[in-house]
Amino acid sequence: MKIDSLNWNILNCLQENARMSNAEIGRRVGISSPAVNERIKKMEDAGIVNGYKTVVSPFETGYQLKAIITLRAFMGKLKPFLEKVKTYDEVLDCYRITGNENIVMVVVLKNQKHLESFIDQLISYGETKTQIVLSHVVANKAIKRIF
Repeated sequence: MKIDSLNWNILNCLQENARMSNAEIGRRVGISSPAVNERIKKMEDAGIVNGYKTVVSPFETGYQLKAIITLRAFMGKLKPFLEKVKTYDEVLDCYRITGNENIVMVVVLKNQKHLESFIDQLISYGETKTQIVLSHVVANKAIKRIF
C-alpha cells in the first residue's frame, strides 16, 4: 500500500493521540470523517497500523527499577530461552540481536531484591549484563516520513 502525504498526516495524528476522533483527524488533515475511517481501515488491513495501546507508568504502579539486561546464551540454551522469556511478567520488550549478546530485554522490577531473583532465573540460560535505567530521554517517538 502506498503511504501518501495524507496517510502520513493521519498517521502523525494517530501517533500523537490514538484516541483522537476521526472527525478531529479529518479537520486537521482536510478530509471527511468517513474518509479518515476508510484510510485508517486500509492502513490497518495493510499492516501499517498494528494496534492501539495504553501506556502505563511502571513507577506509578509499584515498579521502582527499570533495567536493560543483555543475555549471551549458552550453547543450546537460546531456543529454550526464547520460549521462556515470553512467560516473564517483568519483561516489557525483548529483542534478539546481532553481536556478542543474543538478547536485549527491557524489564521492570519492584526493587533490588526482585532484580537479584530475576537475574538468578536468567543465569541458567546464559551470561547476563544489567544496566539500570536512570531516566527516559526519548519515549515512544513517532515514526516520521523520511523523504
